[in-house]
Amino acid sequence: MNVHQFLLILLARKKVILATLAATVLLTLGVSLLQPNNYKATASVLLNYKGIDPLTGLTMPGQLLPGYMATQIDIISSKNVALRVVDTLKLAGNPAVLAQFNASAQGRGSVRDWLADLLLRKLEIVPARESSVVEISFKGADPQFVAAVANAFADEYQRVSVLLKAEPMKKAAAYFSEQTKLLRDNVETAQARLSKYQQEKGIVSLDFNRADVELARLADLSQQLVAAQNQAIEASSRERMARGAALDSPDVAGNGVVQGMRMGVATAEAKFADIAQRLARNHPQYLSAKAELEKMRADLAAALGAAARNVGNNAVVLRQREGELRSALAAHQVRLLALNRSRDELGVLLKDMDSAQRAFDAASQRLSQTRIEASSEQADISLLNPAVAPIAPYGPRVLLNTLVAALLGTVLGVGAGLLIELLQRPVRSAADLKELLGVPVLGMLAPAVQARRAPVLRALFGARPH
Repeated sequence: MNVHQFLLILLARKKVILATLAATVLLTLGVSLLQPNNYKATASVLLNYKGIDPLTGLTMPGQLLPGYMATQIDIISSKNVALRVVDTLKLAGNPAVLAQFNASAQGRGSVRDWLADLLLRKLEIVPARESSVVEISFKGADPQFVAAVANAFADEYQRVSVLLKAEPMKKAAAYFSEQTKLLRDNVETAQARLSKYQQEKGIVSLDFNRADVELARLADLSQQLVAAQNQAIEASSRERMARGAALDSPDVAGNGVVQGMRMGVATAEAKFADIAQRLARNHPQYLSAKAELEKMRADLAAALGAAARNVGNNAVVLRQREGELRSALAAHQVRLLALNRSRDELGVLLKDMDSAQRAFDAASQRLSQTRIEASSEQADISLLNPAVAPIAPYGPRVLLNTLVAALLGTVLGVGAGLLIELLQRPVRSAADLKELLGVPVLGMLAPAVQARRAPVLRALFGARPH
């Protein structure tokens, strides 16, 4: 079907099209005029919600959450909010409402649920494009009532949002309360282990600088041991010299007693030599001088032995000092190793206690935060524009309905004309004849000739040509 054929059909079926258009427009106009006035009130709310995970505490703007706006719309249009609106406006206690419910539902179900369903049917929620504003609209016959219902939905939406936010926080607070008790027990257990270890090891202070002091003491003992070893070696050499050749030993030779006795012996020897030249061996003076000399020599030998023994005793003392320092150094090394091992074990216990304390502090902080948020009554939804009673009715829109009816009537009329055309297919042009017979058209008769040949054409094609 080409455009020419379509126009021919419209021209031929103009009565059907115009009749259908007129009927549709008149019917729509009548229905619009008979309908009562319908009013619409709108309340605007602003969503400034920031999502907070009650367990991790991470904050993310609600606009970034997938499906955030759709979720809020579902909350507003939920049965829970509608029931709260019914209770707030006390609609279930109205006798007229009860009578209407009994007549409509015949006593089945609850009047609250029935009213909630009616309110949700007339509720309209429209989110603003590229913003966090949501418009809550309600339609009805009473302007005061529709404004009250729209505001009630906005208010109850705020309260439900608070409850939906507070309930997870309360559960999270209970969870953190239990975890805080467990973490507190862990801290006390770690502290008990640390205290017990300190008592067992005799650790009074937790200052790790004690190891530095012990290291310094070890170095000092090492230096003292080296010095004592040098002194002991030197003292041993002096002892061997003093015991082998006492007069050659500087320690013995430098002794004041020995020096005095040696001078006395030298004097006595000179005196004895003089007496020996002058007197005979049996002379009393000779014998007295000889006895005095021998006595002084014996005293000198005793003094030399005493001096040598003093040198030996000094060497023994120095060797004992060396042994004591070596024992003290070994004991200090053992003590330092034990101290390092105790310090390592103590460090592990301290780390365990610090970790338990940090976990307890973090859980306590989150517990305080969740408790505050659970007890908060502030909503993240703000009422931007409250609904007011409309002055002019929202509907019925007579002009708009008429224009829509005209468009719809035109489409219906054209459709009806095409349907009739399909049921009774006439030949209206040469293209129709070619399409029906499948042969080319060689010529066309004048209108007068067509009128005379009409019976023949009807007999051939079963329709009157146009």
